[in-house]
Amino acid sequence: MKSIPQLPLKVKDHSVSQEEFTLEYDAHYDMLVTKPQPKIEELGRYYESEDYISHTDSKRNLFEKVYHLVREYSLKKKVALINEHHNSEKKLLDIGCGTGDFLNSAKKDQWDVYGVEPNQQARSIAQNKIGKELFETLEKVKEKEAGFDVITLWHVLEHLPNLDLQWKQFNLLLKEEGTLIIAVPNFKSFDAKHYKQFWAAYDVPRHLWHFSKTSITQCAKENHMQVTEIHPMKFDSYYVSLLSEKYLTGSSNPIKAFWTGFKSNWKARSSKEYSSLIYVLKKTNYSK
Repeated sequence: MKSIPQLPLKVKDHSVSQEEFTLEYDAHYDMLVTKPQPKIEELGRYYESEDYISHTDSKRNLFEKVYHLVREYSLKKKVALINEHHNSEKKLLDIGCGTGDFLNSAKKDQWDVYGVEPNQQARSIAQNKIGKELFETLEKVKEKEAGFDVITLWHVLEHLPNLDLQWKQFNLLLKEEGTLIIAVPNFKSFDAKHYKQFWAAYDVPRHLWHFSKTSITQCAKENHMQVTEIHPMKFDSYYVSLLSEKYLTGSSNPIKAFWTGFKSNWKARSSKEYSSLIYVLKKTNYSK
C-alpha cells in the first residue's frame, strides 16, 4: 500500500453538488472505491452541469477550445488502435459514447458503429452525427445485437455501477476473437499523488471506482480475459492538472499545471504509471 494515498481520503464533488465523499481501499483489486455510492436512480443528477464537457460540444473559452483540439488528435489515435484489432468484419460498440465523436470517426473509417449513452442530450447529439439510433442502456444492446469485433469504453468503466455484471456483459457481447479496449484514470500516477484529494480524475461521485493496473488485470482474470497491451494517454496529465489546479487554488494556473503534467509523464517513462492508461484485452479461451 506504499504507493496509494493516505486513506480513507475525503474528496469533494467540485463540479456539480459540492458534496463530500470518501475513497476507501479495496485490497483484493488494488483500487479505490467511492463511498457512499449514489443509488442508480440518483446518479443522473450528478451529471446535470453545463461544465460536464463530455456531454457538450461547446467551445466557450480557451480551455474548451484546447480540449477539442486535443480530442481531434486523440480520435485519430483511437481509430488507429481499433483498426489494429479486427478481422474481416468491423463491428464496433462504444459504451458511454457521449456526443458521438469517436463513433463518427470510426464510421468514416468504414466501421459498423453502435453506441450506448444514457444521457438523453448527449445521445441526441450523437445520433444526429452518425445518423443512427443509439442505445440508452447495455441491456437494450443485448436484446438486439451481439457479436462485436471491438468494444470500447473511453473513460467510462469508472462510471458504471455493479462492476461484476458489467464485465459479464462485455464478455457476452464480444466475439470469441474480439477485443475489449478500456481507458481509465490511474490513481497511482504522479499527478494523482501530487494533487491528492484535489486530483480532478477522482471526479466523485461520477467515478465510482479508481483503478490501477493490478485492478484491471484482476477484473479481467476473474472474467476469463487477459490484458494483452497497455498504452499511455499522455495528454490526460495536462488536462487533469489544469482542473486539479482550479480545485486546489481556484485558478487553472496553466504554467504550474503544464509543469505537473510534464513531470507526471516524465516520471511515467520509468514507472509506466501514466495519468490515464488504455488496456487492450482478449478472451483467455480464444487462441488463433
